[in-house]
Amino acid sequence: MPMDPHATSDAGTRYAAFRHSAFARYWAARFLVTFATQIVSVAVGWQIYDLTRDPFDLGLVGIIQFAPSLLLVLVTGSVADRFGRRLIMAMATMLEACCALAMLVLTMRGLTGAGQVFAVLFMFGIARAFFAPASASLVANLVPVEDFANAVAWNSSAWQTATIVGPVAGGLLYGLSPLAAYGTATVFMLASSLLILTIPKPVQRIESEPTSLSTIFAGFRYIWSEKVVLGAISLDLFAVLLSGAVALLPVYARDVLELGPWGLGLLRAAPGIGAIGVAVWLAGHPIRDHAGLLMLFFVALFGGFTIVFGVSTVPWLSIFALAMLGATDMFSVYVRETLIQLWTPDRVRGRVNAVNMVFVGASNELGEFRAGTMAALIGVVPAVVFGGAGAIAVAGIWAYLFPALRRVRHLDGRV
Repeated sequence: MPMDPHATSDAGTRYAAFRHSAFARYWAARFLVTFATQIVSVAVGWQIYDLTRDPFDLGLVGIIQFAPSLLLVLVTGSVADRFGRRLIMAMATMLEACCALAMLVLTMRGLTGAGQVFAVLFMFGIARAFFAPASASLVANLVPVEDFANAVAWNSSAWQTATIVGPVAGGLLYGLSPLAAYGTATVFMLASSLLILTIPKPVQRIESEPTSLSTIFAGFRYIWSEKVVLGAISLDLFAVLLSGAVALLPVYARDVLELGPWGLGLLRAAPGIGAIGVAVWLAGHPIRDHAGLLMLFFVALFGGFTIVFGVSTVPWLSIFALAMLGATDMFSVYVRETLIQLWTPDRVRGRVNAVNMVFVGASNELGEFRAGTMAALIGVVPAVVFGGAGAIAVAGIWAYLFPALRRVRHLDGRV
């Protein structure tokens, strides 16, 4: 029976980014480090809540990890533009491995309070602050422009796949022993660092201008001048800042849905299940029209499913709502990341990505802090429902404030 030439063509398109071995190694390394990070996240969340029983402390876990990205934003982006992004990634991943090892040692000695954990998480945040802009900027140096949107989809799938497997593995490993969780994370982070170093040194346009206030703030200037990019980044910031409920999952797992550590792992994995399905679909079916409207629409849906999760007391419905929450979020992530990388000159891409990572970090980490603080003040369920309603409102407001974003039809910059 003859082979369908269209099927062959579709398969080639779907896996276009993997024709480049440097990207394949990058993808695998990013999967490993994200997998390990998810294990640490589940273990730390459960350990902190076991120690204090205070949802406010779960919010602190997020803001402590975000603080270095904010404090170092003018440094991390410049470093990514002036030095090898591959080497920065490897060194940052090695520091993350040291942090996981520190948690292993502290757990062996016996934790009596949250202070030591917060200190390690701050160092972990420093590593992430350097890793994020370097890794985001490196992708554009590993694949040609025509394969970049495909690389974005698969790059997102590496992160999402890790968020599916990592939390479940983290819950299972923590159920066996906290030492097993932190030990596994340490090994995977070390392996990721070594794999990054095997990536051939890519061509990168290094920033050659002398360091000055003008060069340091170049990323901010570019984002402010490009209203489509500004609208896309700030939309994610405020939508997730208001609707983020990940920090409260230990509370839902223990007190609302009455699940154990393994159940917490399932809750943490559910958004990734939805997101990776969308990421794989987008790899073969990229958005070709009405990108801006689709981004706004799916942000509103993201808020809607957050509300469903907030009010649910049935485990299967909660897991379904989280899966749909991840699926809708993946569309906006795909549009935002493609726009930022393709529209940004390589010489300032690190600085632009550093600012973007601060926005992303603010939406996630400060969102967790917002959720923990509101939960302590008005209760867990009202805090989540309020956040979902806020995300829907943000989508509507941004459609009005950023008409250029609303009118974007194609991800290559054509309206």
